[in-house]
Amino acid sequence: MRNFSVIVDFAFSLLASLLAILLVRWVSDPIPGYSTIVLRWLLTSAIGSLVGFTVFRTRYYSVRYISSRQFYGLCGALLIKELLLALVILVGWLGLPGLVFDTLAVLGDLVLSMGFVLLFRLFLSTLLREGTDVREKAGKGAVLIFGTGPDSVSLADSTEADGQFDVVGFMSNDSSEDGMVIGKKIVWYCHDAADLEKLQWRLGGIDGVLFPKGMHFSDDKNTGHSTPNISDGMSRVGHMVKRSFDVLLSGILLVVFSPLIAICAIAVKREDGGPVIYSQERIGKNGKPFKIYKFRSMRQNAEAESGPSLYAGEGDERLTKVGAFLRAHHLDELPQLWNVFKGDMSFIGYRPERKYYIDQIMDRNPRYRYLYQIRPGITSYATLYNGYTDTMEKMLTRLDLDLYYLRNHSVLFDIKVLGLTFLSILAGRKF
Repeated sequence: MRNFSVIVDFAFSLLASLLAILLVRWVSDPIPGYSTIVLRWLLTSAIGSLVGFTVFRTRYYSVRYISSRQFYGLCGALLIKELLLALVILVGWLGLPGLVFDTLAVLGDLVLSMGFVLLFRLFLSTLLREGTDVREKAGKGAVLIFGTGPDSVSLADSTEADGQFDVVGFMSNDSSEDGMVIGKKIVWYCHDAADLEKLQWRLGGIDGVLFPKGMHFSDDKNTGHSTPNISDGMSRVGHMVKRSFDVLLSGILLVVFSPLIAICAIAVKREDGGPVIYSQERIGKNGKPFKIYKFRSMRQNAEAESGPSLYAGEGDERLTKVGAFLRAHHLDELPQLWNVFKGDMSFIGYRPERKYYIDQIMDRNPRYRYLYQIRPGITSYATLYNGYTDTMEKMLTRLDLDLYYLRNHSVLFDIKVLGLTFLSILAGRKF
């Protein structure tokens, strides 16, 4: 990931240089020989960036944290580029019309370069640092704290400090407190056992309710019936926005990527003459089966020989040569844009699984059923931090992360996951 992230930084540095020289043209009159100036500017920028990143590589290559050491290394690397750009201006090789435009070009290049590269590094370090915290938090038992008074707030603080449980909110039998926020945690109204069952669905299951001393929960009805058709926590408007986004973006991408889709299809067909598209039954929203589509990346009838088995990563012997390339660059999942457009899937959700494995997961953790409230996704919050699920233990960890997503998901949360997924792909992560 380090090497790839530096390549991306190099690309951002060149992009910043291009925008800076375009800015000069935008605020100036027509410049004679402008095309030649742009080429010379970009060539100088490329050389300066390469030298700068190489000289400061020992300080600059850390990607987990943006420390002062890394920041100074980044500044040093980009300063070398700017000094080289200033030098070619001084010797008259560039040919910009005047000192004002020379200064604008260099300052604009510096500001844009720092902005682009730092923003990318900030997202990348957040992704890597958050991964450890999220896996730890998602694996803890989820509890609610009863009441909203000082004793309840104190109990919530001490419970989180203890580290054994994840406090997902407060519970109150006072309807006027429903929806209140205490320390970033929501208060959920719960009148009886039926309401508690609804909370189980909305929060993806809870391990218990903790009570301050002297408090107890009065259950007036004690119905205890399962109520699967419960809102999963995202508002109706949020669901409409998400579905509209899925339809619009998947439709656009199907058109934009149609040449790439055709190339992938031809490559798969030419390798061994087998089917281009591989379909498999998965379980989706409301527990209903659907056909998921992918470009075939394995030998024909691979599972007829080995039986149902999990993908073992790049070293899986069942992969074809073309299939290995498609998998490595996530191109095998392009046909799932049709699943999104149809409504079987969303861009962000949980990764749909086969019933064969769901049955095994449910034996270990029956909370998988809570995921049926939402559409599965092409990518997921769990995928960012759990990678390939090539063992049952990883599947159970993925479930914990998926339930964390279920408790917290919103339109903004989905945008975050989509952005981090894009940056992960840019950084060369395999998942």
